[in-house]
Amino acid sequence: MKKVIVNGCFDMLHYGHIKMLEFASQIPFSFVYVLIDSDKRITELKGPARPIYSQNERLYLLNSLKYVDRVDIFHSDQELIDKIKEFKPDIMIKGSDYQNKTIIGAEHCKEILFYDRIQQYSTTDKIQSIINRRDLY
Repeated sequence: MKKVIVNGCFDMLHYGHIKMLEFASQIPFSFVYVLIDSDKRITELKGPARPIYSQNERLYLLNSLKYVDRVDIFHSDQELIDKIKEFKPDIMIKGSDYQNKTIIGAEHCKEILFYDRIQQYSTTDKIQSIINRRDLY
């Protein structure tokens, strides 16, 4: 079995997220473990208007996907590192926007694969699109 780990906010789950998780699940004999940022952590990273969906809603949505085998929440960089170390992943999947950036916990993964980000799919862009639509009315 190949142990595959993916982490992120996964706020406003969208097509790009699903395609990345599908990619992770297509690794032969993969077990896909998703780690999501806690609500408090997202607020600290993205501002007081985030997250859109609570950690429990995001946990439920991700657990409902056929591409995902397990989901947990982390609250800090150290907790993320500890969960990665404990899982001992063969592969970590990150969006291509993380190339040439520091990846928390990468030293505990045998391999990092970058999924080519689908540019028109971004949670921040989706939120802005909703705001812009609201302003039309």
